[in-house]
This record gives sequence, C-alpha cells and structure tokens, in this order.
Amino acid sequence: MLPEVVKVPHIPIMDKVSFPSRSTAVLVVDMQNDFAHPNGKLYSPSSGEIIPRIARLLERARSSGVRIIYTQDTHPPDDPVEFPIWGPHVVKGSWGWQIVDQLKPTEGDIVVEKMRYDPFFGTPLDHILRMYGISNLVVVGTVANICVLHAVAGARLRLYNVAVPIDGIAALNDFDYVAALRQMDYLYKAVLTTIDGVVFEEKT
Repeated sequence: MLPEVVKVPHIPIMDKVSFPSRSTAVLVVDMQNDFAHPNGKLYSPSSGEIIPRIARLLERARSSGVRIIYTQDTHPPDDPVEFPIWGPHVVKGSWGWQIVDQLKPTEGDIVVEKMRYDPFFGTPLDHILRMYGISNLVVVGTVANICVLHAVAGARLRLYNVAVPIDGIAALNDFDYVAALRQMDYLYKAVLTTIDGVVFEEKT
C-alpha cells in the first residue's frame, strides 16, 4: 500500500554555477507548441510559465558566445510507441511540432530532432557536442521527469557536466517535478541551480 505522505529528501540547490562559455551549451528541451502553448495537445501551464525565464537565459548565453542547441520531439503520424501512451502530438511539420515563437532558434543555433524521450538516442547530439568541444550543458525545458530527465541522464552517462536551473524546467504536477529533481541530484549528480544562478565566463 502506498504512503499517503512522502517526505522529500534534501535536494541541494547551488546559488551559482559558472561554466566557460567556449565549452558550454544550453540545451533547450522540447519547448514546442504542443507542450508549451495553451492550444497545444499536451500543454501544461508550468511549461508556458518557464518561457520568459528561458528567454532571459538564452539572451545571456548568446551574448557570451555560448552555443544554443534545441531538441525537437518529432513523430510520424502513426507513431506506434508514444501515441498509445500520450495520444498524437508533435507530428512532424505540424503547428504543434514547431518551437514556440518566444524561443525560436536564431542563426547559428542547432536543432536536433528526436523520436524518443532521450535526445541522445538515435540522434547526432553527442557527436555535435564533441565536434564543438562542449563539455558543459545547461539543461532547460519540458517535461521535467520525462524528456528533461532523460536528457540529463544521457548527458551525465556520457560524462558531460550538467547544470539544471530548477526554475527553467516544467512538469505536469508537483510530485513529478520534485521526483525529477531528486533523480537529477541523487542518481545523476547534476548540479541544480536557478536561471539567474547560471554564470557564463567571458570568452578568452
């Protein structure tokens, strides 16, 4: 029988995390209309709420020469794996598949299409990061306990340093959000901080 109340273990949040701009990328996970727009098929309000915070982070990152990489969840019209779970969503080429207008990629940004929760599975993401000499990732986006958590796991298992601003990720509910933070910290040893706590060291 499941307990009615679960005590949340201590989850450390760093005031500040500093990464060199040359070896750092911001990974924006699945900030697409179906997830982060009120008219999206799998919209959750918390996904919409993080948009201005991520935009603020991206502005600072670009001004510091930090590379920006987006993951774009991508499915065919008859996806046999995820559609039985979630229903049709982010079908390639649809409005829901597009990245939200407020966070549109700009020239020089990289977009990686992925078919599963893990952005490293079946994609060139790891190769892209290593090609550009990236060893540090700042991960933001949605959904915290699904695609964001798998992004953090995939990065850490490949020995990247990972920071996650806790006010730059969103979940479907509070339990999933806290559970994701616990796993990122306890299991994968990612560093948790805030959007304003991320510092990009100047280029040299």
